Amino acid sequence: MNVGLLGLGTVGGGTLTVLRRNAAEITRRAGREIRVTMAAARDLDKAKMYAAPDLKLTDDAYTIVDNPDIDIVVEMIGGEHPAKELILRAIENGKHVVTANKALIANHGTEIFAAAQRKGVMVAFEAAVAGGIPIIKAIREGLTANRIEWIAGIINGTTNFILTEMRDKGADFADVLKEAQRLGYAEADPTFDVEGVDAAHKLTIMSAIAFGIPMQFDKAYIEGITKLTGDDVKYAEQLGYRIKLLGITKRTKNGIELRVHPALIPARRLIANVDGAMNAILVKGDAVGVTMYYGAGAGAEPTASSVVADLVDVTRMHTADPHSRVPHLAFQPDTLSDEPILAMDDVRTAYYLRLRAFDKPGVLADVTRILADLDISIDAMVQKEPHEGQELVDIVILTHTCLEKNVNAAMVKIEALAAISEPVARIRLEELAK
Repeated sequence: MNVGLLGLGTVGGGTLTVLRRNAAEITRRAGREIRVTMAAARDLDKAKMYAAPDLKLTDDAYTIVDNPDIDIVVEMIGGEHPAKELILRAIENGKHVVTANKALIANHGTEIFAAAQRKGVMVAFEAAVAGGIPIIKAIREGLTANRIEWIAGIINGTTNFILTEMRDKGADFADVLKEAQRLGYAEADPTFDVEGVDAAHKLTIMSAIAFGIPMQFDKAYIEGITKLTGDDVKYAEQLGYRIKLLGITKRTKNGIELRVHPALIPARRLIANVDGAMNAILVKGDAVGVTMYYGAGAGAEPTASSVVADLVDVTRMHTADPHSRVPHLAFQPDTLSDEPILAMDDVRTAYYLRLRAFDKPGVLADVTRILADLDISIDAMVQKEPHEGQELVDIVILTHTCLEKNVNAAMVKIEALAAISEPVARIRLEELAK
């Protein structure tokens, strides 16, 4: 099988390295040789470091997607454009596609898969979610007997590294971000990571596969970690919780939850102890229960591991009847569900609320009355020691499960109290037990 690479950066180079190093075993598994014969790169001089006698380099990606001798196009240039146009052109030319592009799949996957279905070719995208962890294959094939109930994952290594450092060093977000950038864990512009967009792309893909729904990234609720403080991380730890940026998708009687945000997780849960830049995903199936997948969510060779696995799958199924292949989104294309994505206001979960108040009589009574009026039940309440030299105290409240819109209304009323000195800090709380 002749392969053309679009992009020869970190992951493209890693893919070449893995294919060459493990060529004999990959051929034994795939049943035929998988050979990269062409690669497109912006910087041809830099790309020459990967050159081999049989590797032709070009700076025009269209020469690869239009080349009749190429069987599989591997897209690793990132971004939505021109990646979308190149992939659709490759499909139109009857080529299979392997991609690591989560933004492209989350935003345009429905259109791309429909085009591939019409042409009888495959689009494989294991590397688009959680790097080297084979989570797509696990959900789509390994758990196919199950009715998936929910997925919750740490699916962005940058934010997990930052939150781990905030906990270990007692530092605030801004200070840790600078350190993460210095060490290369965070980009110079870290917006996609720290605001939760990257995680939402990956969650959208997993949700579509788990529940057999179209890609609906535009309906995801996205909240990043930029407003988290060292105090909140410390208080969560004292209460027996860890704060993680979670991607959560859940099937409910009213629709499907699709949300990314910081969350308190009980420290005794395995996933709460996933630190540094590692990823981990929990998947709950009705038959199997809760399963967990852990590993490197990024990096040249971990991501290349998934790219090459997709190349092997495509090679194995190349001659199969298109109707006998595993569907792109696990469910047959004509059976996708139209279950709605729930608005965040309609989500039910538990909450951590931190109030900074003047230390005066009656404050707690006012707060508890507001919560009770909005059907919010308190699980625990802790009043911290006054801040040094100030009359301000932090009050931490953990609630039982309640409706998000009620919590939003309560926060507005609490912030209007004369004794409350600043906006209420709200972090959702997920037990992830059943």
